[in-house]
Amino acid sequence: MIYLLLGAIVPSTVVCWAAAWLVRDYGPRFGLLDRPSPRKVHTQTTPTGGGLAIWFGIVVPFAVGQFVLWRAAATGETWLPQLVVTHLGGLIEQSPKLWILLAGGTVLMLLGLADDRWGLSWKIRIAVQTLVAVVLVLCGWRLSLFIDLPVLTGVLSVLWIVTLVNSFNMLDNMDGLSAGVAAIATAMLAAVMLTAGDPATQQPQLFVAGFLLVPLGSLLGFLWHNRPPARLFMGDAGSYLVGYLLATATLTATFAGADAPRHAILAPLCVLAVPLYDTATVVLIRLRSGRSPLVGDKSHFSHRLVELGMTNTQAVATIYLATATCGLGALLLHQVNTVGACVILLLVGCILLLIAILETTGRRGRIKL
Repeated sequence: MIYLLLGAIVPSTVVCWAAAWLVRDYGPRFGLLDRPSPRKVHTQTTPTGGGLAIWFGIVVPFAVGQFVLWRAAATGETWLPQLVVTHLGGLIEQSPKLWILLAGGTVLMLLGLADDRWGLSWKIRIAVQTLVAVVLVLCGWRLSLFIDLPVLTGVLSVLWIVTLVNSFNMLDNMDGLSAGVAAIATAMLAAVMLTAGDPATQQPQLFVAGFLLVPLGSLLGFLWHNRPPARLFMGDAGSYLVGYLLATATLTATFAGADAPRHAILAPLCVLAVPLYDTATVVLIRLRSGRSPLVGDKSHFSHRLVELGMTNTQAVATIYLATATCGLGALLLHQVNTVGACVILLLVGCILLLIAILETTGRRGRIKL
């Protein structure tokens, strides 16, 4: 297991960390700069397009790993760790699916990069995101909801992907926020894959866990540059990519089956509760104010915490802790009965409700003053 953790996380961390230096140096020459504006919290022009570095941190290790697998299979070499040798055939068999997923992520990363540079209409962005999601669903990735309605599950799967892509985009509004939450969520989902296992075989889901650990390493490498005060922003290129990868990972994983409780399929909702909460509340606030839900402002979860008197760093740390607390419930869902699952979901709901009450109280207090 240690080989899986080190082999997946360390290379991607190093590659992304190094690539981010290049993006910081050369990105501004191509216009990849994020300038201050009334709806943003940063006060200095900062290089953006860090999603390109995150993409390199993911694709390069996978490409090298693919080459090593092909060479090992062709030559019969056994110098690889026993874990890899044991699953060599399965890894090669699953590799086309990996590259289909990465191709979709590449399209969204380039879409975000174009938006970072030139600014694209929301209609174009939503259209491309939806197209990528539809293609992925047609290739076999879809939610498993134990219902025999392919059209419904297909539509919900497309909605799930597009929602998470935009959730992490909306969450990218403070230094280290979106990347940090994505790293926590990725680590939580990987832990679920390694501890819960496949309901059919009772073995850890190594393929999905390995897939998640590589983006985790890349995000850690990027966070070195994005920690406050940020020297590089991930931009739409990064937020689109990480949201997409988390969405597709949850569609790839098996959370429940014949020998596992069906409520285990709710694990992704626990892990991703905070980004989804931020998206839902922001959309409601904007609609209530008569504004477009797709036009940026300072009504996000993090901004509302700052209104309570927190610093930006404290707001980000609070969201980190809320994400981790909700995500811990996902580690237990496969071990408890229906009553236990209800308790876990109630705890997640109580955390979000407590935050909502504090936010509302804070806003009312400021209005009275």
